[in-house]
Amino acid sequence: MKKITHINNDNKPQMVDVSKKKITSRSAHAQSSVIFPLEIIDRFVNGDIATAKGPVFATAVIAGVMAAKKTYELIPFCHPIGLDDCTINIDLDEAGSAIINCICKVEHRTGVEMEAMVGASVAALTIYDMCKALSHKIMIQETKLISKTGGKADFHCEK
Repeated sequence: MKKITHINNDNKPQMVDVSKKKITSRSAHAQSSVIFPLEIIDRFVNGDIATAKGPVFATAVIAGVMAAKKTYELIPFCHPIGLDDCTINIDLDEAGSAIINCICKVEHRTGVEMEAMVGASVAALTIYDMCKALSHKIMIQETKLISKTGGKADFHCEK
């Protein structure tokens, strides 16, 4: 049976000691989906929505990158790491939903899955915040890890 790494032998929470791990190239890709009602889908022009607060997707990209960089401040046992790269892309699918992809990279002793998931999640929340005046029927459907490389084992989500 696999052991939960953030719980010690005394059943108390702990940060994982990564000091003896090798520094390797690590990456993670996370995705969030934002589902819009028709009244918002009709407002898209050139793949974005202009609002009084600014362009929605462009602002969400900035917010997502900022959040990914601060993941360790939000999730108690995440290690502070200096990301080497964080890229967020937001595209509309055929149904008019926003598909947010966040890819984080680092050379480190620990992975960047949480940074990618936080980046994608905060980008989705930013979209909601900027569009909620238009409708509260917006749904953030899911945030999921698509893939990770480096570390103990690679992971690729099966569709």
